[in-house]
Amino acid sequence: MSLPPERPGRLAAALRTGRFAVTAEVAPPRGADVGGLRETARLLRGWVDAANVTDNQGARVRMSSLAGSVVLLAEGLAPVMQMTCRDRNRIALQSDLLAAGALGIPNVLLMTGDRPEHGDHPDAVAVYDLDSDALATTARALRDDATLLSGEAVTTPPRYLIGAVDLGSGEPDRLVRKVASGAEFVQTQFVFDVAAFAAWLRRVDDLGLTRRCGILAGVGPIRSRRALDVVTALPGVTVPAAVRRRLRGVPAHRLAEEGMALCAETVAALRELPALAGVHVMAVAYERGVPEILTAAGLGRAA
Repeated sequence: MSLPPERPGRLAAALRTGRFAVTAEVAPPRGADVGGLRETARLLRGWVDAANVTDNQGARVRMSSLAGSVVLLAEGLAPVMQMTCRDRNRIALQSDLLAAGALGIPNVLLMTGDRPEHGDHPDAVAVYDLDSDALATTARALRDDATLLSGEAVTTPPRYLIGAVDLGSGEPDRLVRKVASGAEFVQTQFVFDVAAFAAWLRRVDDLGLTRRCGILAGVGPIRSRRALDVVTALPGVTVPAAVRRRLRGVPAHRLAEEGMALCAETVAALRELPALAGVHVMAVAYERGVPEILTAAGLGRAA
């Protein structure tokens, strides 16, 4: 895809050149000690082009994604700073976008965010001053036009790459809107049915969206029967009957191993889709498994 040369970072370079991109995901700690986050960053460094730093994922309080992104930068791993509209109004959102630019954060991923009642502070007031599309439009105007939503100018605009999320299934109307709003890469929900995802990707490609936005297919290892139940219930996720039989057909103590193998096979199959820009590996609470998955899929450590 075509990206201006001023977009910084390895992820932008991969999308620009057509190299198969890999991103992962990390959660900041629920506390003020970043030792574990630093360790995870060192483990992923060299294996992925960037790593998402979640923003109070599931509406549960953690260290801010901005702080977590700074920690990853210090460890030599490019962050994707997630930002949700749930907790901040347009003033605070624009302030954090400027902070991301000032601190050299190369990528931002803009989301509406889970409702507070689903998290650990169910009585919290939800803000939702903007939605994800409006936030992407705001981030693009700030970067490309050096202009705030108020119309006032900023002295030095940020240079980040703008990302969004999508189900990766169904009609691509929402994706069309996200790309029009400014999304330059999109990470999808978990993919287990590669054939169905390939059909969706063909429709997206026919609309010309893959030439304007890199699509990263979401993948992840299912390591327990409870995780299988949780993933199967997620919006937009289709777990084929054959996959469910495969995972339920092994003894419980071998399910984690089988789930890792399945994930690697899925990544390898997705690599064969010519319009796909890469994969986003979501190994929740098992980030140390990412190198194993990538190696088994034929994706070695990057230089």
